[in-house]
Amino acid sequence: MVKIQRKKSIPENFSDKSLKSHLRSDPDIQWANIDNNTDILIPASDGLWKVMSNQEAVDIAKKFKDPQKASKQLIAEAVKRDSKDDISCVVVRFRQ
Repeated sequence: MVKIQRKKSIPENFSDKSLKSHLRSDPDIQWANIDNNTDILIPASDGLWKVMSNQEAVDIAKKFKDPQKASKQLIAEAVKRDSKDDISCVVVRFRQ
């Protein structure tokens, strides 16, 4: 479990009013049609999106047939780019 300032775990922090200004619990939501032209979906946390664009993430993920390897590479790249936020990433492939 990730800790914030080594005080509490993430779920506990959402209810801690003293940390409220540092945490964001509302999701970003977008509607998109998934059809025969959809190749890949990359749900990820700010730790990834703060250091790379959507297109950069897609370009990296498409280099790997295995979605798990693709997500690990995206996380490694975010760490390499010195991401300061938590990094969570899943790669969903709709076609090979």
